[in-house]
Amino acid sequence: MTGGPDTAGPDALLARRLDLVAGVCALTAEAMRLNQKRAGIEMDVLRLELEIGRSGANAQLVQDLHEAQRSAAAIMLACTACEDRIVAAEGDIEDVDRRLAATANEN
Repeated sequence: MTGGPDTAGPDALLARRLDLVAGVCALTAEAMRLNQKRAGIEMDVLRLELEIGRSGANAQLVQDLHEAQRSAAAIMLACTACEDRIVAAEGDIEDVDRRLAATANEN
């Protein structure tokens, strides 16, 4: 019978750490992409608000503004979820690091 994650050898722990770090890198890239998208949508919101202020609120501008605001809210939720996944993955890395340190101390 093979050992569980708590009894994994150093090679398995290092491989796990590498996978986790790669995951954090991918999540960080996703967070950056989402933040760029959010910034673009926020610019659209500002542009629409200015246009409404200049020319008055017509139905299409108001509809576009509400749609942009909904998109911004959805992106914010996605950003928060991505950040939560990054924090969890970083916690997993810390756990692996502690296990690696314990393995090193045993030798």
